[in-house]
Amino acid sequence: MKRVLSGIQPSGQLTIGNYIGAMQNFVKLQHDHECFFMIVDLHAITVPQDPAALREQSEQVAALYLAAGIDPSKASIFLQSHVPQHAELGWLMTTIANMGELERMTQFKEKSAGKESIPAGLFVYPALMAADILVYNAELIPVGDDQKQHLELTRDLANRFNHRYGDTFQMPEPYMPEVGARIMSLDDASKKMSKSNPNAGSYIALLDDPAIVRKKISRAKTDSEALVKFDPENKPEVSNLLGIYSHIAGLSVAEIEAKYEGQMYGPFKKDLAELVANFLEPLQARYREVRQSGELYDVLKQGAERAQEVAQLKLDDVKKRMGFVMPR
Repeated sequence: MKRVLSGIQPSGQLTIGNYIGAMQNFVKLQHDHECFFMIVDLHAITVPQDPAALREQSEQVAALYLAAGIDPSKASIFLQSHVPQHAELGWLMTTIANMGELERMTQFKEKSAGKESIPAGLFVYPALMAADILVYNAELIPVGDDQKQHLELTRDLANRFNHRYGDTFQMPEPYMPEVGARIMSLDDASKKMSKSNPNAGSYIALLDDPAIVRKKISRAKTDSEALVKFDPENKPEVSNLLGIYSHIAGLSVAEIEAKYEGQMYGPFKKDLAELVANFLEPLQARYREVRQSGELYDVLKQGAERAQEVAQLKLDDVKKRMGFVMPR
């Protein structure tokens, strides 16, 4: 089986965009791939975090992995900070990376814009992201458009290391499934739906209660044409809502357009709100069960042990090739 690695940052509330764009694909991949799914808490601290919030959100993401259907008997679920090999290889990768290529990273430019004081970790964390992938010799990396640049850097660093020290890393490939989508913000379809958006009305959180879901969808931006039609260029917000409807209902966009032909946005939005609320109900019930049962900690321990076992083999190989004296 090919090895897959992916992770989600524990900052903010996971959204329906995270589920449609990533988590539902994690669930599918676990059946015929060797999967490692992280909660990337070391990435989260590249910007200041409230300790209590970081702790809660880390557990929340892990529990939502389980609630979404990831099976710990088929996939390893773990906290990045529980596998110290990530941080160690991350440091080694900073010695391979050049400042120029780190300065060019789009996320660094966006997160550092307008700031007088920029944490060094924000600058070098793409090297840690590369280490996350390379320490497992992961073959497939589920990525969205906003992560392609990081994967390209990972491949560049792997090539550079292989050229300098011998064939050590294989080249990870992007995994961009046809099923899955980039869900956009409810208030501005030019931006990706983001759990870090300060406007809570811009996203539907996986743990939003039904009343909140209904309110957010009723207030979602549309246009003055009052035509339920998929046209991303001229009707981006309506097209985004159609995309959400399609993925949740399992209907084609054409089927949804036909269903609401000649109707205003009101019935469409009302039905979409009920659809999303009903979809989230069993996921939220399973989430509460996971948090209350205490099973989460056993899952994270088991996942970290498996991850460490695999990661240590690669880290030892890297250190030997670089000339470190290994313990006997």
